Amino acid sequence: MRLLFIVLLSIATINSFSQNLKSGGVLKPEQANMDIRHYTLSLNVDPEAKTIDGYTEISLILAQPANVLLFDLWHGYTVKQILVNNKVQAFGFDKDMITITGASPFPAGKLLVKIIYGGKPGVAERAPWTGGIQWEKDGQGHPWIATTCQGEGAKIFFPCKDHPSDEPNEGADMFITVPKGLVATGPGLLVGTTTKKNLSTYHWKTNYTISNYCLVFNIGNYVKVTREYTSVLGNKIPMEFYVLEEHKDKAPHLLEMMERTCHILEKYFGEYPWAKERIALCETPHLGMEHQTNVAYGNKFNYTKVGGEDFDWLMNHEFGHEWWANKVSNKDWAHMWIQEGICTYGDNLYYREMEGEASYMKHMQQIGRSQNSPIPIVRGEQVDSDSAYQGPIYGKGAFFLHTVRYVIGDDIFFPTLKKLATDPQYTYDNMVTTADVEKLFSTASGKNLKPLFDFYLYTANKMEIRMHQTGDDKYLVQVLNMDMPLPLDVKTDSGILKITTSKKGTVVTSKTLPEIDPSFFYLKKVIIE
Repeated sequence: MRLLFIVLLSIATINSFSQNLKSGGVLKPEQANMDIRHYTLSLNVDPEAKTIDGYTEISLILAQPANVLLFDLWHGYTVKQILVNNKVQAFGFDKDMITITGASPFPAGKLLVKIIYGGKPGVAERAPWTGGIQWEKDGQGHPWIATTCQGEGAKIFFPCKDHPSDEPNEGADMFITVPKGLVATGPGLLVGTTTKKNLSTYHWKTNYTISNYCLVFNIGNYVKVTREYTSVLGNKIPMEFYVLEEHKDKAPHLLEMMERTCHILEKYFGEYPWAKERIALCETPHLGMEHQTNVAYGNKFNYTKVGGEDFDWLMNHEFGHEWWANKVSNKDWAHMWIQEGICTYGDNLYYREMEGEASYMKHMQQIGRSQNSPIPIVRGEQVDSDSAYQGPIYGKGAFFLHTVRYVIGDDIFFPTLKKLATDPQYTYDNMVTTADVEKLFSTASGKNLKPLFDFYLYTANKMEIRMHQTGDDKYLVQVLNMDMPLPLDVKTDSGILKITTSKKGTVVTSKTLPEIDPSFFYLKKVIIE
């Protein structure tokens, strides 16, 4: 019985500190009233005790007076004290939510909230997919610590408004204190390092807006390897790789590869988004994550060849998120395909640049053949991260862009995609939804693309194309389940014929059985009668 009690107690303890959290969802009215302007994190990270301790300051603007302020924070911490505009406030802390109540309503306008807290963070069970803190050791026995929280939200290690619709417009500061000899990295630029006794504090600062899940730290026995990058607009941008000392000889080549990737991405999506700060990688014990100006890299320098050059798919993809996720951000997790699908599409543009159109087509066809999920890409509005993060947002999202490219043509598609990545109404502070993307492409093309967007993104259906023989050499080609005129390639005995068809159908002539969409621009099911 004693052994059973100990086992049950252990399970209860594990469950009590299990995070099992989601980000986003329906925004609470009390939080909708807050506009977050800036975060300051000051944390002492103890690798031996596996604790963090310090405070978070949140600068915000209240649209209307408020009786309470609500902030998200994982329940495993102890909140010690809270101040609002330097005055101590009463608060409650329950079910991963801090409720701050004042003696009188908090007035509309600017507020500065300081939350002092600490404790043992939840441990990442399967980073980066199941996030938390990783307390690892590198090959030389030094502490190696990483933070991931895209699905769970940054509330796993600091109090915040945990919703993708609100990023701190004025950036963030991070003061991370670690044992002397270790290096702490964060987003933006390193303002300075101070060392007192056996502790070093690293001050990182970004002036750009940044998503909560990118506002993270990594700690290790790092060496900084540098290179200078000249952007498409001629700006000189420092490239930095915080790499484990044991791997420092591998860093220059990976930065060289990253420079090539950046030039390709700039061609299609415009200048690197954070040109006033830096291009950077940080080696991590997990596979990787798109942390803004501090991209997590853990692919262990495993390369393939593309166009005769070394290629790292992980670095290429996560770095692409500097445009798609970090610069162009979805307003709600419901529209996560904008980040993941377009970034995945951008991965394939690398093949196009390095190996040509045929290589691009080959890779898009491979993606298309794997799309059989019964789950739509967009499953409603105001959904949480768990609901949104499903396989189709990657492959089907990328293939959808491939389809749009075919429907409207390169002369319209590529400039419009670049506009989405560069126009202020879609970038930085201004977040986007599927409707915003549809309207942009519809306006640019002069076509109503909403039926195409709705079909590909809001259903799990494939286009049903019926080919019915009406005479010896005559075939009626119809789209059965989508009400929109669409261009369509048909391979006949005389070559590739490009027609426009719809539910009404179009007749083609061929002495041999026509082949529908031979190059694979649509996810489809062909019905031959």
